[in-house]
Amino acid sequence: MTLPGPLVSTDWLVSQLTQPGLRILDATVFLHINPDGVGYIPESGQAKWAEGHIAGTQFVDLLGEFSDQASAVRFTMPSAAQFCARAGALGVGDDSTVVIYSSGSPMWATRLWWMFRSVGFDRCAVLDGGLARWLAEGRPVTAERSSHPAATLTPQPRPALWASQRDVLTAIDDAGVCTINALSPAVYSGEKNMYGRPGHIPGSRNVFYDSLLNADTGTFRAPAQLKPLFEAVGAYQKPRVICYCGGGISATMDALALVMTGHPDIAVYDGSMMEWVADPALPLTLGSEA
Repeated sequence: MTLPGPLVSTDWLVSQLTQPGLRILDATVFLHINPDGVGYIPESGQAKWAEGHIAGTQFVDLLGEFSDQASAVRFTMPSAAQFCARAGALGVGDDSTVVIYSSGSPMWATRLWWMFRSVGFDRCAVLDGGLARWLAEGRPVTAERSSHPAATLTPQPRPALWASQRDVLTAIDDAGVCTINALSPAVYSGEKNMYGRPGHIPGSRNVFYDSLLNADTGTFRAPAQLKPLFEAVGAYQKPRVICYCGGGISATMDALALVMTGHPDIAVYDGSMMEWVADPALPLTLGSEA
């Protein structure tokens, strides 16, 4: 089974549903604005998955077992060995082909896709348009649960796909790195304070994750439409790009778009704003400029 790229269409998925090596994963998390302060309250998408999902789909708990529970920052990537063991328990092995989707925003699917890439597994793609597109096209879902025999997914870590707080701090004065904030323009500028301290990391430019999607279908825009968004912030003029957001989730949408448009060296700042703002000594810039 050969993937056409980091995105697959619903038509492609239908044509492959009977392939024995296919593993379909639902990575949904819902975020609710915290009524008592800054930030969001996450809700697992497992109940939504249980109500109805594409046949053969298994649920991936990004809030729990697929996050580093020892980290002070939510959603942090576990070790490559832990990740591969947990994926293997779902039947994902070295020879599997994985398609990931989510309900609502595709950021959860792209997050899991990036996690797979970071452990050296490339036989993985995101369902373009997610479950919403699948349902809009009148395609069936089921509440039946399915499982696969445990498999072995061999860790082959790519640490360069993640950026640390120190990497991002160093990048402020590094002309070879383009740092990109994937949050909304209002959050980027500091007009909205969503994480405790408003603003953005100095020198970082803004490519809002929502601008990557077609508004009518929720699918990603074509590479020819995506590339100018990143050209405008100088991404292709720098050998390395670091993407960040609130918690390393929507940043993976920017990362996927950069992969689609051919940038060779992309990292995601896993801690993102939730880690950065926790240290009052780390700088933030207000306004719409870098």
